[in-house]
Amino acid sequence: MSLLPSRFIYLCLHFLVLYFQLQESQQSSADFRFYIENHTRNPDDLSRKQVRIYQLYSRTTGKHVQILGKKINANGDDGGKYALLVVETETFGSHIRIKGKESEHYICMNEKGKIVGRPDGRKQECVFIEEFLENNYTALVSAKYKGWYLGFNRKGRPKKGSRTTQRQQEVHFMKRQPKGRVDPLQEFRFTTVTKRTRRARRLKPNPKRN
Repeated sequence: MSLLPSRFIYLCLHFLVLYFQLQESQQSSADFRFYIENHTRNPDDLSRKQVRIYQLYSRTTGKHVQILGKKINANGDDGGKYALLVVETETFGSHIRIKGKESEHYICMNEKGKIVGRPDGRKQECVFIEEFLENNYTALVSAKYKGWYLGFNRKGRPKKGSRTTQRQQEVHFMKRQPKGRVDPLQEFRFTTVTKRTRRARRLKPNPKRN
């Protein structure tokens, strides 16, 4: 009977140790989640940024997104000066800011879902998240307004973000280098497949037959 109090004290101490270890683990997990959310929603100015210059080909219009200033459309020609986009990519995640090289205005989405050009792109309204689709296109969803995408109708006019979904062709884009230009620092290769290239591949002779 004399061993019962000491055994009881030992079990109590054991459960206390387990309790504090569990609390510490939960706190660490919460701190890590806070770190992730803080760096994805509000990337700091000290983060390294990757800057690329390319065009965004619109699947709907067959032309390119161009930033004229406050006005933005998807009627830009290949190689047009307003279609050259400076894309700033945060190293943490796939958050990007898109600025017109000529106009120096950023693509932003206001609280009404309207696409506008602004000279200051530091606000969250000017941040988009890249979503890579199975059809090799890219969709750009607002980092502030969840589920609202950058999109253009057949006339090249911007669509309201509240009227867009990922499945719509109006929000599908393809990254392209300007005509006749190659960026030696690019980290990925841009490919353009046309009907002519597909036909050339079919007509290419097989050397094994000779």
